[in-house]
Amino acid sequence: MAVTIREVADRAGVSTMTVSRVLNDSNRVQPETRQKVERAIAELGYVPNGLARGLSSQKTGVVALIVPDVANPFFTKLVRGAENVAWHNGFRAILCNTENDLNREKAYLQDMTAQRVEGLIIAPTSDQTRQHLKALEQHNIPVVMVDRSVEGLEYDLVEGDNQTGARRLVEHLISLGHRNIAFINGPLNISTSRDRLKGYRQALEAAQLSYKSELVIQTKVDQNGGYQAAKKILKLKERPDAIFAVNNLVAVGVVQAAEEIGLAIPKNLALVCFDDIEYASIICPFLTVMAQPAESFGTIALQLLLDRISGRAIEQRHVTLAAELIIRESCGAKLAKNRRKEQP
Repeated sequence: MAVTIREVADRAGVSTMTVSRVLNDSNRVQPETRQKVERAIAELGYVPNGLARGLSSQKTGVVALIVPDVANPFFTKLVRGAENVAWHNGFRAILCNTENDLNREKAYLQDMTAQRVEGLIIAPTSDQTRQHLKALEQHNIPVVMVDRSVEGLEYDLVEGDNQTGARRLVEHLISLGHRNIAFINGPLNISTSRDRLKGYRQALEAAQLSYKSELVIQTKVDQNGGYQAAKKILKLKERPDAIFAVNNLVAVGVVQAAEEIGLAIPKNLALVCFDDIEYASIICPFLTVMAQPAESFGTIALQLLLDRISGRAIEQRHVTLAAELIIRESCGAKLAKNRRKEQP
């Protein structure tokens, strides 16, 4: 059973009010009395109920981080960045992993409201998150969206330049001589998927290449989703010579599917994707990626949230972070260079 404040008071021979004053670091307690209370707390192993104390002060010192897939290295780094900023500013962070499930997301939002969190950062599962966040507005909890946006919600937002990044990846493939480029994308009710599709189409249009609907597949944005989508694409009569994967986990699934049917990357199939991952530089072939500063997404979002909590922010803030094209082996750049050297 948890030790109560009454037990601490009895052990120290003081009132519960005096114990409360010690816990709140009040200067209205004599040094000798403070020592007795602190000794009783140590002997009994008393842990103050932070939530109960927060309810009386309207300050719980807790923020929530709600992400769709904590196993995705992008969100892992994002959470780490946010949690570090929270910690150094005296806040605790509660992590909620929705698994891209709308009902689970709704339940977490209700739980965080009940826990009286002072603010939350959320990467929405989809556009349908709108209804859940709208319901939250009556509780006046500050919200910052990260990575994904939802139309119609006027919240602070930290996102990547998905459209430009996607266009640059596809333009890079085209510059290497690839013309039949497939795109394995996420669901179009997610803003990042829509923006990356726009970038893909822009690059094709600029190169006067036709858009082929059979080369674009929507799937779950994980390794199995990439694997299943790649199996379908690689069975096409006119098989693509390159694949753009919406993220790193999908790209790993593409590598798996290609290996199963004996296709070598990049010799038989070029591959690029969004987001760098720690093992992108050690798996063979090395992945060519559009690397986003994932940890910065989290640190900036948490700082924006702290501004909201403190009342320093008035207008809506929208931060767009640029990505970096990192060229490795999977795109076939080295092969293309060698072919040019061999030409008379």
